[in-house]
Amino acid sequence: MKFGSRPTILGAMGALVVCLLAVRLASGQAGQQPRPQMSEDVFKNVQVLKGIPVDEFMDTMGMFSASLSLNCIDCHVAESVGTWEKFADETALKRTARRMMLMVNAINKDNFSGVRSVTCYTCHRGDLRPRILPNLAAQYAVPVEDPNEIEIHPVPGGPSADQVFDKYIQALGGAQRLGSLTSFAAKGTFIGFETEQTKVPVEVFAKAPALRTTIVHTRIGDSVRNYDGRAAWIAAPDRPLPLMTLTGGNLDGAKIDAILSFPAQIKQAFSQWRVGATGIDDREVRVVQGTNPRQPPVNFYFDDSGLLVRVVRFADTAVGRVPTQIDYSDYREVAGVKMPFKWIVTWTNGQATTELSEVQPNVPIDAAKFARPAPAPRPK
Repeated sequence: MKFGSRPTILGAMGALVVCLLAVRLASGQAGQQPRPQMSEDVFKNVQVLKGIPVDEFMDTMGMFSASLSLNCIDCHVAESVGTWEKFADETALKRTARRMMLMVNAINKDNFSGVRSVTCYTCHRGDLRPRILPNLAAQYAVPVEDPNEIEIHPVPGGPSADQVFDKYIQALGGAQRLGSLTSFAAKGTFIGFETEQTKVPVEVFAKAPALRTTIVHTRIGDSVRNYDGRAAWIAAPDRPLPLMTLTGGNLDGAKIDAILSFPAQIKQAFSQWRVGATGIDDREVRVVQGTNPRQPPVNFYFDDSGLLVRVVRFADTAVGRVPTQIDYSDYREVAGVKMPFKWIVTWTNGQATTELSEVQPNVPIDAAKFARPAPAPRPK
């Protein structure tokens, strides 16, 4: 949801979903994982959005928020603050949302072979009510381009994906030094909606080839995000479930985050690559787009120095595709390898900033650190 304009609900709700991402697991691996809980197993009064995992359900709520610029309690009753049960109460906007979902589903079925080509954002574009009249001021104004809304077109004479990645590896310190980094433990600060915009301690643990755990020490308890190489979870006191299994694009995201901790292997994570160009803050960047069958693409943005400055990835929901943007900066050397000491994650449910203060390379990390975490205790 959109929390910035409603500080009264920050502590109760936080950022409801962290859109993690990455390449979806192989079918054999996926079959070994317990079945995630479905929306109707956890929430009451679910009528249309049945049969989808809880994390996708929460991403769907984020899509509503981003499309209409609404907050949680704009659609739900004010008493929802502090208790998940009250979100089940009926409101006029919830009834309207159900009708709109059925309408959009019918449009896509009848006109686009069921592909979600039309979404809430198609018509609303940040407004509660779709506009009827053309906006002449917008028509004749200087266009404002979104660097994340891109179509990849090869740049004549531009580098190949292999060349972009080779430059990236060299900018980080070279393949040999990257290969010598097998783990790290980091400490720093985290600020976001789930911390009520207050900086709190954060710890990050990573182990090659692709294990990663982040622990945010919030006022109401630890928020733990784990990826064990196959599955991913969030255990946090402000979530609808004390332990939420990540699925789909969120699971893919967790894997990409883990791989980028040891980026020499990122090129092998996708079956196809395309290269294009765009601009971020008046500077030209090279965009390399990775794709795998039956998965949304992932866009990697590299600056002139060769360093990765942004990743944009997507998760499919019941009402359309939602993006997660991660901006990397403040690269510093750790054991001869450049690592970002700051990253900002922006998604439909909020924004969070992590800043590291220290990184210990090649330290022993117990495998249990990356295992399925214990459910988070509920705040008292």
